[in-house]
Amino acid sequence: MRYDRAGRGKPHTATGFMLFNSFDFLIFLGVVLVLLRMTRHSGQNWILLAASCFFYGYWDWRFLGVLFFTSGVDFVTAQWMEDSPVETRRRALVTISICANLGVLGFFKYSNFFVENVAYALASFGIRAPHQLLHIVLPVGISFYTFQAISYTIDVYRRRQRACRSLKDFLVYITFFPQLMAGPIERAGTMLPQLCAPRQVTREDIAEGFYLVLWGLVKKAVIADNLAPKVNRIFAQSEFTTTDVLLGALGFAFQIYGDFSGYTDMARGIARWIGVRLSLNFDHPYFSTNPQEFWRRWHISLSTWLREYLYIPLGGNRRGPIRTYVNLMLTMLLGGLWHGAAWNYVAWGGYQGALLMGHRWFSENLKARLPSLGALGKVASVALMFCCVLYGWLLFRLRDGGQLGAAHHALWHFHLGAEFLPRLAKMLPYIGLVVVVDAATFFRRDPLYFARRNVWLTAAFYLVLIYFLLIFGVNGGEQFIYFAF
Repeated sequence: MRYDRAGRGKPHTATGFMLFNSFDFLIFLGVVLVLLRMTRHSGQNWILLAASCFFYGYWDWRFLGVLFFTSGVDFVTAQWMEDSPVETRRRALVTISICANLGVLGFFKYSNFFVENVAYALASFGIRAPHQLLHIVLPVGISFYTFQAISYTIDVYRRRQRACRSLKDFLVYITFFPQLMAGPIERAGTMLPQLCAPRQVTREDIAEGFYLVLWGLVKKAVIADNLAPKVNRIFAQSEFTTTDVLLGALGFAFQIYGDFSGYTDMARGIARWIGVRLSLNFDHPYFSTNPQEFWRRWHISLSTWLREYLYIPLGGNRRGPIRTYVNLMLTMLLGGLWHGAAWNYVAWGGYQGALLMGHRWFSENLKARLPSLGALGKVASVALMFCCVLYGWLLFRLRDGGQLGAAHHALWHFHLGAEFLPRLAKMLPYIGLVVVVDAATFFRRDPLYFARRNVWLTAAFYLVLIYFLLIFGVNGGEQFIYFAF
């Protein structure tokens, strides 16, 4: 990742990704599935490991060395931890593993951020410190596979997970190509048993996998990639109108949701065809009624990781209300920093922490005193929470402090011009599609509702999705947003 002179993060990653929505990946996937079908289980993990290495190396083979280095450290230290009865040695081994992973992550992701901010701080005292920025290319997926590896070694240390004794199986767990680039972040206790045991792909796996891949592809190529240029044009400006800010935030909210959840859906669908079930990473987040519920529905694997390996070890809510608020804020600040080495991500994390703190205080002190408004109150809660989310996406998207100030100025001097509705109308077909489908699956309480109905309803739904894909799908659209994290 490269950074400008002001310390703002500007992801610069090498080109050449084998994107899920590319012809290259279609050929690659077809070959892998055929080879797996022709091979017994004893050889399938070798195929998956080779395929995953090829998939990652297709972008830049040099970073396979980084991946193998940290994986090797984790593989060895986990076994030594499990075999050692001495607690001090086990603690030292888990520390080595965590430091190795975070050290590599910190070098690639945060080196320039640290150098720039130290130089800026010294300059404020009149000290001019010479500094040289490193032109670092951020390894794709490093934040995801690093957190996945850390969860494994911590679980072994806590004796909640047996150390994997097969290097091949462990490397498949770390490099599994459907979720390598952008998650979900899988726990070893859930995924390793699926990789080690014989796998059988059922008709249900094929059918539901097809639905996930098709709907994920529509969310990416139709929704996210059509909204992206509209959002980019808005946020390329230095000054904003109220219309710009509202439509930019709204468009980005559905762009990032379509992009990231679309990737996750495709990853889960492809994994189903291989005989592996990945965890649900998005569960209708924009229908949340409060900040806590939002983080139970948005990027579930990350929020669960932060809770299990950061919030609870910090003390959680067991040490009084003040410490609980501090722990919430620290967790979300670090969660924001996980997304990138830039102050806008820290601000976004702080904002999310403040929302969680405010919701907790409200729930403990005021909620019981207020009358229940039933369904109307729930609708109002969803609308209010969505507005809070939109403001958060402004903090997340705008890296320039001047732009953020201009956005606040436009919101403070609120005025919707005559162009608001015509410009909104250009976004509504893409936003409306995901809202309608998500509403149907939300109220049916089944994310795979359309894949589990009668054959005629399922076929009609698939025809509609294919129509949108063929007519409105963007060929060669932008790379997935979370590849930069």
